[in-house]
Amino acid sequence: MERVLLLNATFEPLALVSDRRAVVLVLAGRAEPVAFREDCAVFHSASLNVDVPSIVRLAHMVRIPRWARTPPVTRRSVLRRDGGLCVYCSEPADTIDHVIPRSRGGTHDWSNVVAACKRDNLTKADQLLSELGWTLRVKPAPPDGYLWRLRHLSDVDPLWEPYLAAAS
Repeated sequence: MERVLLLNATFEPLALVSDRRAVVLVLAGRAEPVAFREDCAVFHSASLNVDVPSIVRLAHMVRIPRWARTPPVTRRSVLRRDGGLCVYCSEPADTIDHVIPRSRGGTHDWSNVVAACKRDNLTKADQLLSELGWTLRVKPAPPDGYLWRLRHLSDVDPLWEPYLAAAS
């Protein structure tokens, strides 16, 4: 299964969708293909052959709610935001930690959750940084907009780059 970049009617990137979803949107008239790879896959049916586009654009504008611009706090998204490194020791991180522990009134939001290695997470336990004499390498903050996941992809299709660069 390949990924296809889905653009809003204004050519603003919205998401990555599966190749099957992109073809269904095109066949239903809800989207139009913008670009194809040279070696694109082809979907076959009894009466139709459809090339799989690399980029599709919606026919009508979709409004993105303000609350959707900040992604939810998940283990995967925190590790991605912090580059997979522990904010305390810069070793590879494998878990998340609450800077102000929840047992002491800390919240589960972007400004209080950081990536941590298991050793530092166990050492810190439910203590405050000031009690341990530790400091953070960076101040935790929410990722910048809903497109931050697309900007950190390792294998970006070269056809997508003009659209992702314009959105940054």
